[in-house]
Amino acid sequence: MHMLEQLVKQFKALGEPTRLKIIKLLQDKELCVCELEALLEMNQPRISQHLKVLKEAGLVKERKIKQWSYVSLSALLADGKLSAFEHFMDSSLGDIEDLSAECQRLQVWEEVNAISCSECDCK
Repeated sequence: MHMLEQLVKQFKALGEPTRLKIIKLLQDKELCVCELEALLEMNQPRISQHLKVLKEAGLVKERKIKQWSYVSLSALLADGKLSAFEHFMDSSLGDIEDLSAECQRLQVWEEVNAISCSECDCK
C-alpha cells in the first residue's frame, strides 16, 4: 500500500469518536474486548466493528487467549504518535513516490514564477 493510501485509511479510522476513545483507552494498556464493551457501554458487535476498522488501518493488534480477545495499540502508534504520518512529514517532497508528479510541477512552477517575479520586481 502506498504511503498516502495508508495515511488516508488511518485518518479515516481515527475520524470517528468511538474509535478515538478506543485508541485513548488502549494508550496505557492492553484491554479485553469485554472490558471495552463495559467501558464504552456498547455491545460486542459494535465494538468488534470498530476494532475491525482500526485493525485494517494497522492501528491496533489483537491476540486471543482461549475465548478472550485482547487488543493493544500497534507499533504505528508508538509513543502516542502516528509514525507513518511523522515519517510522511519528515520526508522531503521528492522522496515520496505518491507526490512525484506534484514535486515536478512545483519545480516547474517555481522556475516560471521566479522568472516572472524577477521581471516584475515584486520581491
